[in-house]
Amino acid sequence: MTIQLDDLRGPEIADLLRMHLRELAAISPPESMHALDIGALRRPDITFWSAWDDGVLAGCGALRELGPHHAEIKSMRTASTHLRRGVASGILGHLINEARRRGYRRLSLEIGAMPAFEPARGLYARFGFRACGPFNGYVEDPNSVFLTLEL
Repeated sequence: MTIQLDDLRGPEIADLLRMHLRELAAISPPESMHALDIGALRRPDITFWSAWDDGVLAGCGALRELGPHHAEIKSMRTASTHLRRGVASGILGHLINEARRRGYRRLSLEIGAMPAFEPARGLYARFGFRACGPFNGYVEDPNSVFLTLEL
């Protein structure tokens, strides 16, 4: 698997992100859905990567800089063709390494509290993420779990 910077212009990544938003909308109330569309992911404070397996899109993830020492993980997604093949672990490891390289001291994220998100919450826990309070404008929400990793 190769992880590379992505300019969000390819049709494969556009399809994966559209599917990501559709699936999240099906299980998350609108007021609790914090996923970004492709236009919002092109903001200058966000760096986006895609993961490829022999020329096939396997997944993606992004870092949003919240300040000089804090970043947020956004848009972590594994393509359905690559589930349970280590793609999410590879992307998450890449994002953590990049956050450390940039000198961030803290890496945080918001994720759904519903049962469908349990595998992803387990992945973050295995990497050392712990529960925290809302950050960067998020508010307490019974449908959200906030996690952070001290780097």
